Amino acid sequence: MKRAEPNAASSGGILEGMRATWLVVGLVMVVLVQQLDKSMLTPALPAMSEELGVGLDQIAFVSTAFLLVGAVGGVAIGRWSDFIGRRRTLFIQLVVLAIGTALCWLAPNFELLLLGRVIQGVCGGSFQLSAMILSENLDRKRFAASLGILTAVNGGVGGFDGYVAGLLTQEWGFRSIFAVIFATALVAIIFVRFTVPKQPPPITTGRMDWTGAGLFAVFLVSLNLLVSNGAKLGWLSPAALLSALVCLAGAAAFWFAEKHVKTPLIAVHHLKSRQVWPALLTVLLSLASVFAVLNFTVVLLSQNSEVGYGLDAATSALLYLAPPALIGMAAAPFAGWLAGRLGWLMVLRGGLVLSLSAMLAMNIFLGDRIVVAITIAFLGFSYNGLLLTTTNALGVLQSPVEAPGALPGMIGAAFGIGAGLGISIIAPLAAQGTMAGFHSAIWVSIGIGVLALAIAFLIDPSKKMLGAEPIDAATSPRDLTG
Repeated sequence: MKRAEPNAASSGGILEGMRATWLVVGLVMVVLVQQLDKSMLTPALPAMSEELGVGLDQIAFVSTAFLLVGAVGGVAIGRWSDFIGRRRTLFIQLVVLAIGTALCWLAPNFELLLLGRVIQGVCGGSFQLSAMILSENLDRKRFAASLGILTAVNGGVGGFDGYVAGLLTQEWGFRSIFAVIFATALVAIIFVRFTVPKQPPPITTGRMDWTGAGLFAVFLVSLNLLVSNGAKLGWLSPAALLSALVCLAGAAAFWFAEKHVKTPLIAVHHLKSRQVWPALLTVLLSLASVFAVLNFTVVLLSQNSEVGYGLDAATSALLYLAPPALIGMAAAPFAGWLAGRLGWLMVLRGGLVLSLSAMLAMNIFLGDRIVVAITIAFLGFSYNGLLLTTTNALGVLQSPVEAPGALPGMIGAAFGIGAGLGISIIAPLAAQGTMAGFHSAIWVSIGIGVLALAIAFLIDPSKKMLGAEPIDAATSPRDLTG
């Protein structure tokens, strides 16, 4: 039995040919705006600090504020799109982002710049929203390959964006970066106008659960503070304990509120189901495991002059950060194509197994910089390609049918929390600056990855597939999910 998708109907059915291609191009532009907002400012932070007269510790908030607002807003915006439509929500996101970007561009002081970054953060859920639009307008094979393309863009452009940002800052100052982002946002708005199909009445009737969204935001913010305070001040410090208390209170209040509202952010019985909680934990633990090794432990090891490789920051990035990023860009579309044929869960679990194997080999030969470089490059395929593409798909594939916009935002938040949690856990070990400390850090990361793999086998594939892949008559849900 073929399941008609809510939004595909408005365009006369599933998009094919050039209409499908232009839809993907338009959504690539949307995701590109979000990615540039995340990545282009890092090289410009020292220049921003100098021009605005604030310390580097303060200027760092322009990045953390954007990411935090994006994680919190992504959960609410995805669900809101169930009520007002995906296309309309995407327009609102991009317009608000353009306003925030213009404010950052013209900001005369740090306070207004920070406000602009908070406003920009509203676009944080645009990747998940774009994935939902793909799922509702493309057939299952085109969706799989196209999601891989979006994942490749969302993962960065191999460091090239950072390089361009550095040149812009050097020649015209940091404000030129916001000018580029503003122009890209305008182009994305035009693409959305002409490539994203118009929609029928909203998917969900009723009212948006803003109370639940607010309580979930309290939970997410306090959880982020718990991870941050625990890593910096100790897990038993007053700040960490207070964060933990607020986090638990927020979670309890959210759980209670969702039981007493007609159209909840996500129903409690779904949170308790194996369709949802194992998916969230798999994403969180996968990021906590591999991200920390790829972006923290090996970076510290490579720049350690006593027991490590003694490289400078530029050479370290060239050898150990750029290769996995570039390989991931190429591998992500292939991962989507492969998942569309072998099954999403099969490729996800395979990506975890291959990533764990690479980390094991790395730890055994940790003193050999060539072997470590090879295993890091392989993680570009297994983690940046296979694992990130399939975990990004979980939000769309597993979200409840009556609330398809609920889980994608939560999955997006799990990405950020998992990355921070993984670094927080292994930082004390890697920061020892000893080979034993680096070995221990990677062993802990491997242990977290094994737990992620075990939980991945607990995921119960959605029987309805929730619009992410239109189901053909000869295809069962389990065929599509592995």
